[in-house]
Amino acid sequence: MNQYPWWKNLLIVVVIAVGALYALPNLYGEDPALQISSSGAADITDITLADVRGELQRSGIDPVSIDLEPQGLVVRFANTEDQLEARDRLGLAMADDYTIALNLAPATPDWLRKLNALPMYLGLDLRGGVHFLMEVDTDAAVEMAEERYVDDFRALLRENRVRYLTVSRTSEDGVDIKFRSAEEQQQGLSLIRKEFRNLLLDDEQRGDAFYVNARLSEDEMRETRKFAVQQNVTTLRNRVNELGVAEPLIQRQGENRIVVQLPGVQDPARAKEILGATATLEFRLADEGGNVQDALAGRVPAGSRLYKERGGNPVLLKKSVIITGDAITDAASGIDSRDGSPAVFITLDGKGAKKMHNVTKEAVGKTMAVVFIEQKTDTKRVGDELVKTKRKVEEVISLATIREPLSKRFQITGLDNTDEARTLALLLRAGALSAPVEIIEERTVGPSLGQDNIEMGFKSVVIGFVLVLIFMAIYYKIFGLVANLALTLNLVLIIAVLSMLQATLTLPGIAGIVLTVGMAVDANVLIFQRIREELKNGNSPQASIHAGYGKAVSTIADANITTLIAAVVLFGLGTGPIKGFAVTLSIGIITSMFTAIMVTRAVINVIYGGKRVAKLSI
Repeated sequence: MNQYPWWKNLLIVVVIAVGALYALPNLYGEDPALQISSSGAADITDITLADVRGELQRSGIDPVSIDLEPQGLVVRFANTEDQLEARDRLGLAMADDYTIALNLAPATPDWLRKLNALPMYLGLDLRGGVHFLMEVDTDAAVEMAEERYVDDFRALLRENRVRYLTVSRTSEDGVDIKFRSAEEQQQGLSLIRKEFRNLLLDDEQRGDAFYVNARLSEDEMRETRKFAVQQNVTTLRNRVNELGVAEPLIQRQGENRIVVQLPGVQDPARAKEILGATATLEFRLADEGGNVQDALAGRVPAGSRLYKERGGNPVLLKKSVIITGDAITDAASGIDSRDGSPAVFITLDGKGAKKMHNVTKEAVGKTMAVVFIEQKTDTKRVGDELVKTKRKVEEVISLATIREPLSKRFQITGLDNTDEARTLALLLRAGALSAPVEIIEERTVGPSLGQDNIEMGFKSVVIGFVLVLIFMAIYYKIFGLVANLALTLNLVLIIAVLSMLQATLTLPGIAGIVLTVGMAVDANVLIFQRIREELKNGNSPQASIHAGYGKAVSTIADANITTLIAAVVLFGLGTGPIKGFAVTLSIGIITSMFTAIMVTRAVINVIYGGKRVAKLSI
């Protein structure tokens, strides 16, 4: 008599209710917001919330809400004018201890957020934002790897008391170690071969000197380049997290490129500055025994190197580096309590803290320098072409006398202003880039264009949806109306699943939904045509319904499973836009099978089940 057991009806009702609940947040839209997160020196507390509310009241700005959320303090506003003014006001009042990022926050009511019901994310093409294509200078990564071997070779030879003349990196052929005699050369070669098995080593005589040449193998160079790109992806992801961007896309493309998409970013200049920066630090001891004037004349003492302070004053520093920015685990901007100048408070990892302590313990009373290093790209016009040249800027930002041994925590000063201190602290927290990057392509998608895309995508779904509804209602009558109900619930469930997974909806994803609308009724067409055939063969209405659903299920399953396999392959092998299409298509296939088979059968059972029926409206 075509009746479901009570538990199956209850299951369908529960699934539809949960789907409607988790699809609901998508109706509320987004508010312009500020996301305030700790820069390391201070925590976000209820006191911070009170400070923000008080500062906004003094500025005459009325926020929609101020909430303490896991990612920080989120302040929502009614319009972007209030948002931008609040950013300027709060930036002056509290940005030394906090990072303030422009953002778009979901306007979901509190009762839905408590149930973890959040809207799905919108991609760059729908929400607006910025797209960067970045190229990693992998040759520089290889050069830096060879530079590290220079210090390692010096330390190894000194520890084993093997005499050498110089250790230096050549421009094209790795690292050269120069010896006075063939005996010392063979001792050094044996020692290096034992410690560094992955290097290619050659020994040769050039004039009266004996050399050992060490260079990276092809496999080692390939791994170094690959690691540099992977490490840069991680570092860029950390920097994006500092910017407070929801659902960014950061992925490798090809051998040496990285794609960064930041949906909803309202300050692309700031994003570009942070992502492209390559700032890091080196801590070195000053060469107090050397003569700066001799160094300026070209007579630089062995083991030392000439630098300049920001004011242009020359400084002679030791070549050996105490620690680099890689040893920094946390950094926070602040104000030096002694003279009120901008400062960055540094925290080191265990290895870096131990090395810093060992060196400064032996150097109390001596001078230590902080060297700020940045990679810059200059563009010049040569004839009709733009030629880009890269240069490494190194300047001493701080010279200070070591009063006591330093360890895990200390501070550096000598920065120009608080903005520079905040930016440097952010970059050091996120980590230094393994190799310089250059932004070779930049696209900005405005919110208005994104809104146009949303409206066009919404129209396409509505038009396709309405046309299918009309066709099904006319051609299959009451059964067609039931299929239309199932189709509507299918759309609700697709949106609910996307929201529960916190997936990103893009234009190709909307295309997948439009395709699903057409495919969703495909199963019902097969079922309804089967019921018609059963009726023509003289079967009773109840038997025809039973046979129509029972015999068409295997055909429906085969068709949907093969399409699902294709969607999974697209997701596994495709890039961002193709994955967006594959995700919505896969979800749509699964939900459409549920609604087209179980939901329509349940509704038909309610209308026709358990009673004698002379005729079906199909």
